[in-house]
Amino acid sequence: MNKSRNLVIYILLALGGIVMIFPFLWMISTSLKSGVDIFSISIIPKKITIQAYVKVLQNTEFILWFKNSLIIAAITTSSVLFFDTLVGYVFAKLRFPGKSFLFILILSTLMIPTEMLIIPWYMMINKLKLFNTYFSLLFPGLTSAFGIFLMKQFFDAIPNDLLEAGRIDGLSEFGIFTRTAVPLVKPAIAALGIFTFLGNWNAFLWPVIAVDKLEFYTLPVGLSLFSGEALNQWDLIMAGSSIATIPVLIVFFIFQKQIIDGIHMAGLKG
Repeated sequence: MNKSRNLVIYILLALGGIVMIFPFLWMISTSLKSGVDIFSISIIPKKITIQAYVKVLQNTEFILWFKNSLIIAAITTSSVLFFDTLVGYVFAKLRFPGKSFLFILILSTLMIPTEMLIIPWYMMINKLKLFNTYFSLLFPGLTSAFGIFLMKQFFDAIPNDLLEAGRIDGLSEFGIFTRTAVPLVKPAIAALGIFTFLGNWNAFLWPVIAVDKLEFYTLPVGLSLFSGEALNQWDLIMAGSSIATIPVLIVFFIFQKQIIDGIHMAGLKG
């Protein structure tokens, strides 16, 4: 009975996996097609060609857009991991006046849709003359209320006795944070890193408003130029999108190991 149930579960998981990965395979397949073959329903190209990749890399500003997206995603992810982890630790383990009120105030920002913040953000960068700069793309994602909440919840689970042992040994509070607390929440940091990188790598709405010069375009904004009312260059769109998945996959596999290691250690402790 258990074997039959496991078989059904494996079949359902396999079907779910196929459904999830099919659009990705279709994207790669289309990027390797040419001419009318692009619109064929066959997932296997009749004739494999890399002409679309050559056009994207040589005839467009794809490399510049790729670099811009990588810079924005890397800086914002690094900033969020440092500041949100630090702030989460402060709210979880330190006592100071107004702590609960400040934490609720931070959480309340999660209830505000991003679309409602676009106008104040735009007015701010316009008044400060930061339009068409890297900072205009960076500042909305340098910290995250969700990240602070996530890290606080994980730090709350750390026994205070471990931190007190560090204080007895003469460690500073920042030393306790970096040497004792942070290693214990690596799975949370890994998850936050993945979410933050993906969010900033794929961001479109704010970048398309914050800049209007080609040299500051991010990858999603740049790829949108291949699509219009008159013409959709599907081969270029698919080729560019295929290349754009590479950093995402690298980040996922790097942080995935940290998450799996954390789950494994939690299982051993249990």
